[in-house]
Amino acid sequence: MGYVVSKEAFDQVLQKLGEKYRLYAPVRKVGEGRFTDTDVVRYDFVNRLEDMELDAKSDYAFKEILTPLSQTLFFFTEGETKEADMDISDAIVFLRACDLHAVKSLDDIYLRNRFEDPFYKKIREHIKFALIGCASSFENCFCVDMGTNVAPDDYIFSIDAAGDQVKSAVCSDEVAEIFESISAKKEDVTPAHVTENPVHVEIPDQIPNSIFKSDIWDEYSSRCIGCGRCNIVCPTCTCFTMQDTFYSENGKVGERRRVAASCMINGYTNVAGGGQYRKSQGERMRFKVLHKISDHKKRFGHNMCVGCGRCDDVCPEYIKFSNIINKVDNAVEEEGR
Repeated sequence: MGYVVSKEAFDQVLQKLGEKYRLYAPVRKVGEGRFTDTDVVRYDFVNRLEDMELDAKSDYAFKEILTPLSQTLFFFTEGETKEADMDISDAIVFLRACDLHAVKSLDDIYLRNRFEDPFYKKIREHIKFALIGCASSFENCFCVDMGTNVAPDDYIFSIDAAGDQVKSAVCSDEVAEIFESISAKKEDVTPAHVTENPVHVEIPDQIPNSIFKSDIWDEYSSRCIGCGRCNIVCPTCTCFTMQDTFYSENGKVGERRRVAASCMINGYTNVAGGGQYRKSQGERMRFKVLHKISDHKKRFGHNMCVGCGRCDDVCPEYIKFSNIINKVDNAVEEEGR
């Protein structure tokens, strides 16, 4: 079931949804980019269609609403602990097909990885998703080869804005009632999706252990500067660390925070006694890449990387994740000859 409405009428839909839900979507922040006089597209709360940036890929993913960059888990004193209050109000997140696939990976890690994370679960239970259609590919995207160009059926409605009209495929009775209340025109609607990318990747079905010792990782020990930007913008990176903040000198009163961290940043694999599991950037790149295109699939049945290309967009050293995937594939082929 679908509807076609004017942009003004669609704002009425958003207004009615906004009475119950917070609406979270990509927004263009003018002049707030990394360089002088540049913009950045990141997620924020919206009220109208014109607040949303629908013509550009967001520089940062949606995941901060599910996994905040810094989240207080609990407070502690000498004799007791108190779980921190959380904002668990209902929200609708507008995202593209690749990012909707990324939600599956976040759920894998936090809900299906041996046990359920209670802090993630509390937020996740109050989140619904709206699909932003993709009429054409963006730079560095390779979602078609990753199989994430068509959205899974996990959204309540879609949005494709063209000219003065908005087309929506509606999968929720609640949303359908809102469209009906404004006398929206019924029409069969299929959300727009990408069928071709300028970037292509080949992922090997099986990756032998010998790839761990391959020299393809060596160049990244010098090229990668360990800034961690790729991890921060990635919609499926879930690494975090714990930080205790103390309010008193005796160290017995304070709070524990979960803070976003990165497998690519120096110090993440440090352990007690001064040990470090992955010292070079090449070793860290190997861990990240194989986790994205092999290890996660072995456990959960699908690749972690969704081909959004944000890591390629943001890397200051112009390292392309898509190129690394193809280098792995070439190395595996050479091993088999």
